[in-house]
Amino acid sequence: MFKIVTERLRQKYRTVPYPAKDPVLPQRFRGKPVLHDAQPESAAAAVNACPTGAFTQKEDGPCLDMGLCVFCGACANAAPGLVTFDGGHRMAALAREELLVRPDGDGGAAHEPATPADLRKLFKRSFRIREVSAAGCNACEADCNVLTTVVFDLARFGIDFVASPRHADAVLVTGPVPRNMHLALRKCYDAMPGPKVVIAAGACAISGGLFKDLDQEAAGVSPHLDIDLFIPGCPPNPYTILDGLLRFLERRA
Repeated sequence: MFKIVTERLRQKYRTVPYPAKDPVLPQRFRGKPVLHDAQPESAAAAVNACPTGAFTQKEDGPCLDMGLCVFCGACANAAPGLVTFDGGHRMAALAREELLVRPDGDGGAAHEPATPADLRKLFKRSFRIREVSAAGCNACEADCNVLTTVVFDLARFGIDFVASPRHADAVLVTGPVPRNMHLALRKCYDAMPGPKVVIAAGACAISGGLFKDLDQEAAGVSPHLDIDLFIPGCPPNPYTILDGLLRFLERRA
């Protein structure tokens, strides 16, 4: 017992101070993409380099879809000066169109997610999530699970993952949702009591990501359920997930 107490004192308080203080992220974390004005040739190079089709050239200029983006950096390498990354974690959005990034700074997840007043009141003290891994690679799943550790301590915000959909307020989906998971996801959603929240975490869940054009009909959550919260990334950083949940509930502490 004495050794346990001594070790606990040595380790000190390990839970991060977020959201009271901004997180310290590794230098390799790219963060949100930012587009800058550039020559059409640069945009064409970025389009050709993108493995998921997230980067497109439209009539009004280039556009990067964070819902498709796997944050590989290929576009930035192919078109230096056209694409940079801000290193920030705040990327979650309520609407699909908010994930579209354009050179004028419009678009992207710059807006504060907000839920209707009745939902904010209902979930003010308690928000329970059932996670469904719909053929995910386990990267998004791991970054969701780490939120329950002592480092992030998700429960201090009244947010928890639960085992049964009957106890859940929200379903958080990871993975591209191929044909073999369609029925399982629908059964989980139908078993939840209303009102229900649907969260898509990661490029696969939002759009199918790298798997969107496969014969297995892996186009993400949207063909099956209406998404209330989009959390982009491949995988999304734990801070991105936590920030999205807190801002969705309009809760900062």
